[in-house]
Amino acid sequence: MDELTDQEFEAANERGRVHFETEPHAKSASYDANTGIVTVDLFNGCRFMFPARELQGLERASDEQLAEVEVLGVGFGLHWESLDADFTVPGLLAGRFGNKKHMEARHARLRAILADMTDEHRQAA
Repeated sequence: MDELTDQEFEAANERGRVHFETEPHAKSASYDANTGIVTVDLFNGCRFMFPARELQGLERASDEQLAEVEVLGVGFGLHWESLDADFTVPGLLAGRFGNKKHMEARHARLRAILADMTDEHRQAA
């Protein structure tokens, strides 16, 4: 493997600094078994939440497994060791809860719910 030049090393450090300063990263994460929600506190003071079992690979996880959520590294990811599951914080904030197939199935469920709500509204009018 080739060694990095000082210039390449400095450029990589700069990219890392910019990424760290511009991308959201988690300070902490916790799971609430009563609600089924994971709460993530970000270093910038913001907080976001998502339903744990909507994530690909976590659908059938126990509350105990979901409670084992860990923040990876400097906060760019969440990890569940016993479930062998990892998700990026920016991806979760963007609503990416799994691969393309998983997301298409999720969107189909949401469209069906919306269609039902629209039909109920029309019938009530």
